[in-house]
Amino acid sequence: MLLRHVVCFKFCDGISESDQQRVEREFCALAGKIPVVDKLEWGINNSAEGLHKGLTHCFLLTFKTEKDRDSYLVDPAHLEFVKLIRQFTDDAMVIDYWAK
Repeated sequence: MLLRHVVCFKFCDGISESDQQRVEREFCALAGKIPVVDKLEWGINNSAEGLHKGLTHCFLLTFKTEKDRDSYLVDPAHLEFVKLIRQFTDDAMVIDYWAK
């Protein structure tokens, strides 16, 4: 089984395209900076259901153990990224689950 860490967020109104791309780039860079990240994938919402509640970006990180996930959460690279996104996002949602 693999531990999934799902992060979705909504950018602030008026964010520039370059700042949005910076956030996307910096999030993706975490996989190379933090060895416990087994996989990282992401995308922009394109659901036709209209239930996204303003959350537009979804990042899915995979970890092998809860210890790895917990290590990621306190890693300096992750904490620095959290500081970055707080200035560009209005809302976020995080959920973790064991894939079955």
